[in-house]
Amino acid sequence: AGIIGLPLFFEVGIVLLIPVVLLVAKRGNYSLMRIGIPALAGLSVMHGLVPPHPGPLAAIDAIGANLGVTLAFGVLVGIPTLVIAGPLFGRIAGRWVDTEPPEGLIPQRPSEDLDKRPSFGATLTTVLLPVVLMLAKALSDIVIDDADNHVQRVLDVIGSPMIALLVAVIVGMFTLGRAAGFGKDRITKTVEKSLLPIAGILLIVGAGGGFKQTLIDIGVGEMILDFSKDWSIPTLLLAWLIAVAIRLATGSATVATISAAGLVAPLAADMGTAEAALLVLAVGAGSLFFSHVNDAGFWLVKEYFGMDVGQTVKTWSLMETIISVVSLIFLLLLSLVV
Repeated sequence: AGIIGLPLFFEVGIVLLIPVVLLVAKRGNYSLMRIGIPALAGLSVMHGLVPPHPGPLAAIDAIGANLGVTLAFGVLVGIPTLVIAGPLFGRIAGRWVDTEPPEGLIPQRPSEDLDKRPSFGATLTTVLLPVVLMLAKALSDIVIDDADNHVQRVLDVIGSPMIALLVAVIVGMFTLGRAAGFGKDRITKTVEKSLLPIAGILLIVGAGGGFKQTLIDIGVGEMILDFSKDWSIPTLLLAWLIAVAIRLATGSATVATISAAGLVAPLAADMGTAEAALLVLAVGAGSLFFSHVNDAGFWLVKEYFGMDVGQTVKTWSLMETIISVVSLIFLLLLSLVV
């Protein structure tokens, strides 16, 4: 789930992984929550902490953080957070809630409409390609650090988030589409269908940007800074609390990240590269806090796993809170080192 969650939007990752989760739980005779919680944790951690997801990318731009450093710190903090909120909490959640998935969702056998399948190596390479390209750009900025160097110029282009994702899409047409026996017409139709869900993502990101600008224009950012200047509170904790408040109010992690990043951006004016990256991640961690009934993801998880509202709060909502708090703790510890 963590690997799949690197390049994919959260809702898309859930749709892809649900059949796998249900099949593993059935064949292994496991509690559905014991398998489902780790998968959800992997997707959620990547969605909130790791570029190229839209929330972290927008926060990086607003705060002026370094993409490569933020990506590296996000993975560094995300892995132990994922382990705690996923497999470890999943064992507890499996004892708390025992549900049966809705009828018709469990696949009975692998899909038989394909003559061939892509290899695991090709699939993994394609999924990780955009992250590798972005990390390569970050490393070239450190190792080469010469604007006239041709290698760095190339990496600056292909390592930018949008181009890296575009390259992965084009490569995927061959490593996944052609390898599965898709012809030109079927690849074209698949690409056309994939454009439809993008509209919702663009609306969420656009709404988050508009909400952020509204908060900034009416002076909320300056009010928060004036109100908190006498507090003996770490900057990372303040940024986390602001994101938590917006998350609880709006329900959207992306809106919370974009809005909170715009409000705390003045705090990063005198920060170094590492501190700015940690500030971005603190905002991302706060944006994951306690998903409840005003979050679309809450209802998506509830329906796919056949739970009622109370069961969803005890599993999904608590898992999101654990991710948010644990990642903040790791960020504060990391800030003592870097």
